Amino acid sequence: MSISLSQFITENGLEPKLLSATQTEGFVTAMAAAPHLIDPSEWLAFMWGGEEEAPFGSHEQLEQYANIIVEMWNEQRGALLSNEWQWPEACALSESEIVNDATREYCEGMLQGWTLCRDDWETLMPEDSQENALLGGVLLSISLLFDPESALAVMEEQGAAELAQFEEVFNGMPVMLCGLTMRAMQMVEAQ
Repeated sequence: MSISLSQFITENGLEPKLLSATQTEGFVTAMAAAPHLIDPSEWLAFMWGGEEEAPFGSHEQLEQYANIIVEMWNEQRGALLSNEWQWPEACALSESEIVNDATREYCEGMLQGWTLCRDDWETLMPEDSQENALLGGVLLSISLLFDPESALAVMEEQGAAELAQFEEVFNGMPVMLCGLTMRAMQMVEAQ
């Protein structure tokens, strides 16, 4: 029986030492969507703030954590490339706060992950390319969902503030993110 990431973090008292399970899942999703595969050994330390020393009590604990992350990456990559990725169950819209905390955390993790593979994206889909609009749309959507209050304030200044737009962005994210990942894979394979 495999243990969930949140269960692993809680059972080992690692809450203050690691990204939350939701942030981690967002980060791993960004890495799974990346155009070029990046070995998890190159980015795993970001889960504990990039510190040289991992916060685990034993090598076995680190290995168990790494296995959970790699399994999550495999699941996310498969879902993205088969056009089946969906928001985690905990992520949702909120009438009072536009999006719930889980959605914010997930988007925060995704944005952190994107920064690691940003150069790959910018090289593959440069600013003047047609694909850059797709990349920009995905990044803008993630940013809007991470900080909807600021986005709403800017939209109000421009006379276009409607909460329905956030629902469209949230509901459109699976199609956009899968499309971006699949297009990037096609472009990498064609190189």
